Amino acid sequence: MIEVLDKGVIDYGEAWREQQERFDALLAPAAEPSGAGSAEGAKGVLMLCEHPHVYTLGKSGRADNLLVSETFLASIGAGYYHIDRGGDITYHGYGQLVGYPVLDLSTLGGRGLGLKEYIFRLEESVIRTVAEWGIEGIRVPQATGVWLRAGGGRPQRKICAIGVKASRFVTMHGFALNVATDLRYFDYIHPCGFTDKGVTSMAEELASPAPSMAEVKAVYVRNFRQLFEGFAG
Repeated sequence: MIEVLDKGVIDYGEAWREQQERFDALLAPAAEPSGAGSAEGAKGVLMLCEHPHVYTLGKSGRADNLLVSETFLASIGAGYYHIDRGGDITYHGYGQLVGYPVLDLSTLGGRGLGLKEYIFRLEESVIRTVAEWGIEGIRVPQATGVWLRAGGGRPQRKICAIGVKASRFVTMHGFALNVATDLRYFDYIHPCGFTDKGVTSMAEELASPAPSMAEVKAVYVRNFRQLFEGFAG
């Protein structure tokens, strides 16, 4: 079973360091014989958290998709990191469910998972989660993450960003689902490098009040376990 760690609100740098330690441990040659068959040693963990305001730029992202200076970010209490995941720039903040699966994909199911299928299942875990509140998440070709359809004068808009790193079937980084996120913080970037698409949250889309973070976490964990533990090869 994959261990789930609820880290609450945690500084981005601290969460990154913990991910990296767990990632390195799974990659270590000694991890295979000692960890085989154990939840943490072989398969890994799912870290769930929220971050104080921070912007992260992926390794292939464009710095000019940050529309303000780092001095300005400091003035609004936001951090900035250039990191080693895929994807472009995104924002993390309060009211956003961030998930970091640090997994050994080769141990999942009878045959393991390839990176493409892993990302598909990660998207699916979010699509199933928001569906429980009547929100229809979709995939958009050439645009990783979970989106909502254009309509009613609104463009396609992203409700969940996904960016991962993988080496020898071991993963880190993950997803950021906007539950009740303050969307104004996305005004300072071209989210994920797009200029023709929008950003949204569960709170923005629902006529009724948004569910609590605890409710969303519980539903997400159930869907995650079904997709990453409940399949047979």
